[in-house]
Amino acid sequence: MHTVPRITVEVPVLSIGSGPSDYEQLGSYVEGLRRQQGLHLTLLHLGVLEDFSLDVAEWTKDVTSSADASRRTVDWLQGLPTLGGFSGSAEQLIVLGGGSVCGLEVDVPERVRDYQVSLVQALHELLDELLVDNVDDFILGSRALGFRYPRWTPHIAVGRPRTRRGGSWEIAPLAVEFGESRIRNRRFLPSAGAG
Repeated sequence: MHTVPRITVEVPVLSIGSGPSDYEQLGSYVEGLRRQQGLHLTLLHLGVLEDFSLDVAEWTKDVTSSADASRRTVDWLQGLPTLGGFSGSAEQLIVLGGGSVCGLEVDVPERVRDYQVSLVQALHELLDELLVDNVDDFILGSRALGFRYPRWTPHIAVGRPRTRRGGSWEIAPLAVEFGESRIRNRRFLPSAGAG
């Protein structure tokens, strides 16, 4: 199990429902309900930077070194545009990660989906610059990236499902407020400044 922090582009959850009790009611569906503080919606998962850089070096047979991949990836992350805060809504819980994670599926504005698509396109461009051939194959094969699903499902991981059968459960509609996008664990990036 990795102790090195994973790097993601995410938006923090500011509030769910009209008060704490709205969120706490999800505990009837979920084991180990996570604290509401710290919940987030992941827009792009990069994984452990060192692992990602090693994946690039291995894929390019060291035409791009892991040190160069790491440096250029940090520059790329620091240059990503910020997505402003937004409102969404959730009406069902879904099971993800092969049955190990229960998440609130979130209906988000189109501009959020457009931003997420732009992140994936930007990742493609980064990988092109890093001289990765067959970028789609790399993305699906990279241990660090861990892309398992062809389609992005906006969700907030809230705990473990009570049953491992999969599926989804309808819940009373909840309004969800999100802050602006950020790089999770940014402070652990090499030569990263404050912020």
